[in-house]
Amino acid sequence: MNKSGGITGPRERRRVRAAQYLRMSTDRQIYSIDNQRDAIRNYANVMGYDIVATYEDPGRSGLSLGGRPGLQRLLEDVEGRRADFETVVVYDVSRWGRFQNTDESASYEYRCQIAGVRIEFCAELFVNDGSIGSDVLKAIKRSMAAEYSRMLSNRVFAGQSRIVKLGFSGGGPAGYGFRRLLVDGSGNPKAMLHRNERKGLASDRVILVPGPKDEIATVRWMFNQFVTKEKTEAEIATALNARGLVTERGRPWTKACVGTVLASEKYIGNNVWNRISHKLLHNRVRNPPSAFVRADNVFKPLVSRALFDRAQAIKRARGYLIPDEHLLADLTKLLKERGKLSSPIIDAAPDCHSASIYWHRFGSLKAAYQLIGYDASANYRKLDIGNRLNQIRQQIIENLMSDIRRVGGSALYEPRRKLMRVNGEFSVAIWIARCRTIVTGYPRWQFRNRGLVGPDVTVLIRMKRDHQTVHDFLIAPAHEAQSALGMLKADNGVRLDAFLFASLDPVVEMARRESISAIP
Repeated sequence: MNKSGGITGPRERRRVRAAQYLRMSTDRQIYSIDNQRDAIRNYANVMGYDIVATYEDPGRSGLSLGGRPGLQRLLEDVEGRRADFETVVVYDVSRWGRFQNTDESASYEYRCQIAGVRIEFCAELFVNDGSIGSDVLKAIKRSMAAEYSRMLSNRVFAGQSRIVKLGFSGGGPAGYGFRRLLVDGSGNPKAMLHRNERKGLASDRVILVPGPKDEIATVRWMFNQFVTKEKTEAEIATALNARGLVTERGRPWTKACVGTVLASEKYIGNNVWNRISHKLLHNRVRNPPSAFVRADNVFKPLVSRALFDRAQAIKRARGYLIPDEHLLADLTKLLKERGKLSSPIIDAAPDCHSASIYWHRFGSLKAAYQLIGYDASANYRKLDIGNRLNQIRQQIIENLMSDIRRVGGSALYEPRRKLMRVNGEFSVAIWIARCRTIVTGYPRWQFRNRGLVGPDVTVLIRMKRDHQTVHDFLIAPAHEAQSALGMLKADNGVRLDAFLFASLDPVVEMARRESISAIP
């Protein structure tokens, strides 16, 4: 009742400030960004929420946090106490992520909760209130989301295996002496694919065809030198470099490159795939021959089967004729000369056998290192971090190209030059730097500006200490980047720090194109 004795109406419910997180991969149209947005809006109207912030990851995989700038910004805003909302609404558990380790999915939700922001799933049949029932159902849904990715991976593998067995290329570069030919579903030629070009239709296929005559002659010359002249891979590489020849990637020849040509069955027309596996962001694994997927006599051979078989016999004989103690002695000598060992160092050493021989003889390079008393654990940790950063960088590049296309622009990335051409108007160099902590505890990011000659815009991805999360992006004109120090700090002065951003949105906006009809 009010002061005058009358009956008052019901008190208006307090509106809750909320954010929405939207993610779409390419798996199912039902999970499109617009569908998620509509469902969350209806949910917010029923619950009395005001959506005040939006975090999006369109076209992003849900397997990891890397490559998902929307979720990264959400976590940074929440933990940095910059979030002007008290809840985050997500369509369902799978949109939050399909993390293969369900504990990882839970950890990101927990980080929000301890910062005072709860997570709600508008399309789930349970309320995410921390009760035993909801926690059990949520754990099941997380496992189902992870299992879906594994099931999809198996389906893709089965489909790719079938394509290879039919004689089509399983992906990757053609290799020296070959070119990729695009054919339609009936096998009719359509166009020759250049480097980094991909087929546009799902029904199209790619086959390998002989390349330029000079490359074919060089391949045959390598086999003849190895078999009839008894030259080693290192001697052949030296001769090729002396003639000014380069590999299909435009790089000088090494004994490892020559060895790859001499060992590849594609040169006798065989299609072999799945030598190395890299599934669901796991580390690369060398598979045994029994796991190879193959189709024989499907390409036009560049060398005869007899010549190829003789080359393989020579390679096996050379490997078996060398005693273990001689191999290890050469490795010990190289360690004393260089102070450290790695696969590139071994392959580049003229007086040492190739890394592949040590791999096959001792099971792995690490096993060979242990036999000579070399502790390579730090090398492998560094290698793991480097591989992870390369994956994150590649994913960010793909995400940026997707975002540019979404706003009407065009982007073409050239891996050889490490440059992205945007709208045919300007170029962008994209680099990544791990976070290093100096003795005083302050972070540092190495900035190799010697490779910045040429691009108009330089992007440096600065990572956090966990080597998985992006700290920020340095987006600067090339002339500003070239004047930067080789090691960036958390505070680099107003002139340089003015180019630090939480996302690559400035690059996307530079590429944005509006139709003439949309201009007032």
